[in-house]
Amino acid sequence: MNQKSRMRRTDHVVTFRKFGRKGYSAFQSMHKAVRIGCLSVSYLLFAIPSSAERNMMVVGPDTISSMKNIEVEPIVVSAQRAPVAFPQVARIVKVIGKEEIQSAPVQSLQDLLEYSLNVDVRQRGNYGVQADISIRGGSFDQVLILLNGININDPQTGHHSLNLPVSFDAIERIEILEGPASRIYGPNAFSGAINIITGTSDKSNLKARVSGGQNGFYDTGLSGTFVSGKLTNFVSADHRSSDGYIKNTDFKLTDAFYQGKLSTNAGNLEWQAGHTDRSFGANSFYTPAYPDQFEQVKTTFASIKMETGEIVHFTPSVYWRRNQDRFELFRYPELTPTWYKDHNYHLTDVYGTNLNAWFTSKFGKTAFGADFRSENIWSTVLGKPLTITIPVPGENGKVFTKSDTRTNFSLFAEHSIYLQRFTASAGMMAIWNSQLGQRWNFYPGIDLSWRVFDAVKWYTSINSSLRLPTFTDLYYSSATNIGNSSLKPEKAVAYESGFKYQFNGIDGHLSYFHRSGKDMIDWVKKPDENIWYAQNITELNTDGIEFSAKINPQKFFDKKLFIKSINLSWSWLTQSKQSGIFASKYVLDFLNHKIDLGISHSVVKNVGINWQISYQDRNGSYTNWEGSKYGNEVEYKPFVLVDSRLHWTKNNTNIYLEASNLFDKSYYDFGNIAQPGRSLRIGIIHQFNL
Repeated sequence: MNQKSRMRRTDHVVTFRKFGRKGYSAFQSMHKAVRIGCLSVSYLLFAIPSSAERNMMVVGPDTISSMKNIEVEPIVVSAQRAPVAFPQVARIVKVIGKEEIQSAPVQSLQDLLEYSLNVDVRQRGNYGVQADISIRGGSFDQVLILLNGININDPQTGHHSLNLPVSFDAIERIEILEGPASRIYGPNAFSGAINIITGTSDKSNLKARVSGGQNGFYDTGLSGTFVSGKLTNFVSADHRSSDGYIKNTDFKLTDAFYQGKLSTNAGNLEWQAGHTDRSFGANSFYTPAYPDQFEQVKTTFASIKMETGEIVHFTPSVYWRRNQDRFELFRYPELTPTWYKDHNYHLTDVYGTNLNAWFTSKFGKTAFGADFRSENIWSTVLGKPLTITIPVPGENGKVFTKSDTRTNFSLFAEHSIYLQRFTASAGMMAIWNSQLGQRWNFYPGIDLSWRVFDAVKWYTSINSSLRLPTFTDLYYSSATNIGNSSLKPEKAVAYESGFKYQFNGIDGHLSYFHRSGKDMIDWVKKPDENIWYAQNITELNTDGIEFSAKINPQKFFDKKLFIKSINLSWSWLTQSKQSGIFASKYVLDFLNHKIDLGISHSVVKNVGINWQISYQDRNGSYTNWEGSKYGNEVEYKPFVLVDSRLHWTKNNTNIYLEASNLFDKSYYDFGNIAQPGRSLRIGIIHQFNL
């Protein structure tokens, strides 16, 4: 093996700060100019001894076609309470970087996540109108969504958690942490967490985008970074609409976002604010019996945080999020039956504050912190009856008749130690919730890693987690369903072990995990009854195997090739449940097999193609809607989706032609909700340097 390859495998360390923004940031801590090409956008993270933190890291390029000397900055990868060495502690974290986001044949965050390992994106409609996302066989309520490290989950329902006030252009990087993360992020990081990070440039610029396609689709966006001394401002705005791919699937989406950063002697200050307004036809979204459903959702979000301290590092933050939703079972007044009383109106207000702190000593790295979060809802159907009704904002003559509120208070502690080949990180979260009575609940976890060979590491972890019931879980009721305001949190303990490898242009991992869930929230009934009740009954066990490989042919063969990168991943899941003597509604419709393949290659100078191929085999079945009534039970059929983008790039201009569902495959993410067929789009993006 040549000297160059040996240098690539040398284990040196770089440390990084928690709130960095750049995809190449991991090398800033060296205070060196590093010769790199285009950095990998998918990292598998595991711990490296901190005793080497002063050493320089030798980095081989992932793409050798363009070599530059650049000064690099700190990266953010949120897999622990405190910053650690790069690569990081024994967890699987996938990072989707800016280059991959920009070149992907997609138009929304939801479409992009479709091709991530062990991520299940079940869409209602297209272009990010509404989607439920789960990780490792969990439910859509069991994934924590963060925006720049701030919790933005919706307490009403997980259906609203991806109502982000951020345009697709504003996303700098996406971090996907697989497995329980309650001791890191707190409640509701049950099966994993997704951190969406927006980014700003170091120089002032303005970017304009316009695209259009079939079914009356068009999308326009404008974003810009404006730098003045130590103050950086980033602004983005986006509007998209479509006539829909079938009846009542039209939509209008508008996003606006602002982010500011200020460097001072006291520390680094960062703030953000955004608003999204989305209206869409919801054909059969929640029941096929009424295809003319409609929904309008408005979400507003703001936060501010600061990094300060030298010996003990502090990061305090405060945030607020409001989500207002109007759901119409019947969109058209002339078709509304007389028995239909009114639409459903909901408003949730969430505010909170978080303090994270850490310091380094001869015994390792210690982190501690606290989190306060208040969740509130006003509704016409969810909550406890109000003694005095409250007007619905923006809706003449409409009033909220129900409401509820709850408070979460969490404490965190974590400590990491580093030896030459072995590392350990252990921590615990303690939580008090106003709906759980006057007691504390504790959720510990530990991660271990061992460098077996220079290119191979073994890791294992045991982590516990919880998921608080949503207000929908607590209060939703109908003629055949009765909610339960006394529901307890879902709990789980997950065990995971595997190997990670990084060798001469090939990065990947192979792992097995088991998650044992208790007090899972389910709708159950006794055999002789007709009414379903919400109860903490079901025990649910999940087992899975996953494999990933990111291949850089140019680095592997040490010469320039037309194939730039190959990404391959496979996951297998199985689940079993126990609900005692009760009949259960808990539907085991997870992805049994998922294979994703991504290929990026050049065609001629300045022209390239990106391919994304996904095979999905879903477990379970659904009751088919046959005209005016439910009919036979139908099993989900496996399918293959192919998306592609042909792009021409020169200087600051990118012109592309892309296709979704290239082979016009008929498929279902949810029973009775047909997904779009082939869709073609053309677009242009141009950046102006100011």
